[in-house]
Amino acid sequence: MKERHFEKRLPLTQDQIAYFCMEMGLTSAMPTYNGGLGVLAGDTLKSLADLRVPTVGLSLLYKHGYFEQHVDENGVQTSTAEEWDPHEFLQPLQATVTVQLEGRTVTVGVWEYSLKGYSDFEVPIYFLDTDLEENDPEARQITDHLYAGDDYHRFKQEVILGIGGIRMLDALGCHNITNYHMNEGHSSLLTVELLKYIYDEDKDMDENLHELRDRCIFTTHTTVPAAHDRFEKSMVESALGEGYIPRRMYEMSADEEERLNMTHLAMNFSRFINGVAKKHRDVSLEMFPQYDIEAITNGIHVNTWVGDHMRELFSYHIPGWENEPSMLRNALRLPRNELWNAHQAQKQQLIEYIREVNGTELNVDTFTIGFGRRMTLYKRPSFIFENLERLLKIHNEIGHMQFVFSGKAHPDEQQSQELIEELYSYMEKLGDRMSVVFLEDYSMEIAHHMISGVDLWLNNPRVPKEASGTSGMKAALNGIPSLSTLDGWWLEGCVEEKTGWGIEPQTETEHESLYNKLEYVIIPKYYQHRDEYQEIMRNAIAINGAYFHTDRMVKEYLVRAYFD
Repeated sequence: MKERHFEKRLPLTQDQIAYFCMEMGLTSAMPTYNGGLGVLAGDTLKSLADLRVPTVGLSLLYKHGYFEQHVDENGVQTSTAEEWDPHEFLQPLQATVTVQLEGRTVTVGVWEYSLKGYSDFEVPIYFLDTDLEENDPEARQITDHLYAGDDYHRFKQEVILGIGGIRMLDALGCHNITNYHMNEGHSSLLTVELLKYIYDEDKDMDENLHELRDRCIFTTHTTVPAAHDRFEKSMVESALGEGYIPRRMYEMSADEEERLNMTHLAMNFSRFINGVAKKHRDVSLEMFPQYDIEAITNGIHVNTWVGDHMRELFSYHIPGWENEPSMLRNALRLPRNELWNAHQAQKQQLIEYIREVNGTELNVDTFTIGFGRRMTLYKRPSFIFENLERLLKIHNEIGHMQFVFSGKAHPDEQQSQELIEELYSYMEKLGDRMSVVFLEDYSMEIAHHMISGVDLWLNNPRVPKEASGTSGMKAALNGIPSLSTLDGWWLEGCVEEKTGWGIEPQTETEHESLYNKLEYVIIPKYYQHRDEYQEIMRNAIAINGAYFHTDRMVKEYLVRAYFD
């Protein structure tokens, strides 16, 4: 796509994109994100800035973040509030708007984060905040924590994001927005508020709804039905008042129990709907057969996720790659010894980081497997340990392994927390026979150390539960191949024995596939045929790193969704 040139600061007269998301992962030090959704939002906005696309971002300001994770010697997770000072990163603005909740007025303030792209083009990101003196104590707590509280608290947060977000854009003078991009259903109430702004009394409801659809884009990011928010009609009316949502919009978006389905609300009033990988599109079409759903596969922001030593290597051999990541296809010509040296340097950085924060001493020459992501049942973090006898046989007879794990479990999900306890139980059983490390309080910083420093990235979600996944893309950018079940992005990125390895479909032999790949292919290549392993590392960069990035992804949105 030909580069579009705009001024360094977003002109309010230029057609704009408004990008809404409940969480935003912009930097590890700003706890305004939980996991993949927020980090993807941050990466997307960074590429929009790099590509000089007029955009504004909208999210909520969580004064106490998601939570700070602590894990004891038995794997029991406890959580505390994350303390941070928004003034270190954000500028409070004078603008305020009001939203009616439960018959009372809630004042919403706003903070601005100025995101600078590769060429200093700026994209403002606005974080909405109810912790204002004008509000009562209950209202001040609406934006306290990310993904906390009961359904009613969640709904009030979504009111602030969707309704408050539209009103705040108006208050800030953003009057030329042509695309409102909703990421998940959390912000779908913006459709209701936007209709009120654009409603033309000289047109009938059908024509007005057509105008609304023409402005809205929706991306679904999950395959899990329970992740699609539904709110009781009584709750919606208690919060917003009876009749705030036009009857027709409500009826079109309600389920059989008259609950407001936020995903349906977004889908019904969007001109473009997409899943985040080709397989995810297919799964979404099965879940929502009444809608046209496209696929735009996720990516990562290369300048955020490349390790320091790989960056230096790429810049020397592939000048210009930072501005045009597709040039990484030329990584096929990287000298293998230089690639290996850069990898080992990043691995040493990971080992030193682990020593510093965890006290465990790992060996830089030992094959290291990484697993870092949200702790939830379908991701199966302890899958590789379910046959310890076989795993130890491989370890002792084929080649030594060591493991690095990290991930948070939602404080209200006991089953997810038990997954961490299960990992610790396996760690205790292994004792000193194999090194296994769990890094607590998973963050963008920890993820960066892991995806740039391990030798193999492990991912074994239950098929077809993984919408996309992006951690394996980050690893590939750093020359680290994946071993993963064939789901999400990996169905598109896996070229067997070229970019990594697939775990056979979910059957009783699934474990055998995992162990066989380690025993007969992967570990022998690493220890005995290092040149072959290095070739796969080069392929991971040249094939996956050169394609699965947010510059490519954003260009697809520009052509297919925003300016089609």
